[in-house]
Amino acid sequence: MRPPYSITDTILHLVASISEKIGEINAAHLQRPAIELRKKNRIKSIQSSLEIEGNTLTIEQVTDIFANKRVLGPLKDILEVKNAISAYEKLEKFKADSFKSFLNAHKILMQGLVPSPGKFRGKSVGIMKGQKLSHVAPPPAQVHPL
Repeated sequence: MRPPYSITDTILHLVASISEKIGEINAAHLQRPAIELRKKNRIKSIQSSLEIEGNTLTIEQVTDIFANKRVLGPLKDILEVKNAISAYEKLEKFKADSFKSFLNAHKILMQGLVPSPGKFRGKSVGIMKGQKLSHVAPPPAQVHPL
């Protein structure tokens, strides 16, 4: 038995258009990854970022800090992780083109670690490799313009 209509070019075009619109709507409303996956990614991101900077804590230790458990390790390393967790929690409030946001993020990340968190440095700094100076940062007067 044949349907009581015929498929025309117009009908095909409209069906394709409707399918495209449904695809756009579905893509715009995709569910966010599961909370557990986001949490694991955040932990991995924090641990690997801090490890680059010399933090010695493992994924397991960072996971325990995230879960408010006690962790044995250097106090400085534990504080870096706690600060990074705090910064991640406020990430959506920061504005990429704002000095105020930049300094606020610095304050959160460096609280308890440097003398003046949330402020541009006022003295010269460099990176040492052993006993040798390997990098000299720009002078303090150039930090804000850079």
